[in-house]
Amino acid sequence: MRFFGVLWLCVACFAARAAEVPTILVLGDSLSAGYGIGAEQGWVSLLARRLKDQGFPHRVVNASISGDTTAGGLSRLPAALDKHRPGIVLIELGANDGLRGQPVAKMKGNLQKLVALAAAKKAKPVLFEMMIPSNYGAGYTAQFTRAFGEVAQGSKVPLVPFFLLPIAADKQWFLDDEIHPNARAQPALLDAIWPTLKPLLR
Repeated sequence: MRFFGVLWLCVACFAARAAEVPTILVLGDSLSAGYGIGAEQGWVSLLARRLKDQGFPHRVVNASISGDTTAGGLSRLPAALDKHRPGIVLIELGANDGLRGQPVAKMKGNLQKLVALAAAKKAKPVLFEMMIPSNYGAGYTAQFTRAFGEVAQGSKVPLVPFFLLPIAADKQWFLDDEIHPNARAQPALLDAIWPTLKPLLR
């Protein structure tokens, strides 16, 4: 009986320490899921390594799914929040909404709900700006990109500027589909995110 008592105490202590580790939840699509490359090569894995190298205690949970939309993220976020209890939620969604030509107002509403859900669980939401090709029409593309800034400003949450912008003009950073960044591009994506994220880690 004494053995099981000690074992239970060890398990309880471990669980308590695990609960104290701050968590960053990444809710994204293929750009964060590491489509076409090894999971360890993606910017999310690189983020976990940088945090460790720089002495931050945070763990990173990648809840990204290739092809996901804001509606899909909205259906998954409540369970992810309850399971992982993150202190920071990185919301990298919306690109697939735009590529499918979905109404911007619907996407914007979903983004607002995602931010509100995270905030209600005492997590810090961080929104990622997205852009789509200009062949969707000047009016739609402008309205689409503007929606992210409007949600961020209205909800008073940080906005990561479009993190593919530093590599967007050079095909060498993309897979053959010319849409998804390759493994060599991932450090640049993390560097684009880091200035917005780092101040929130203190």
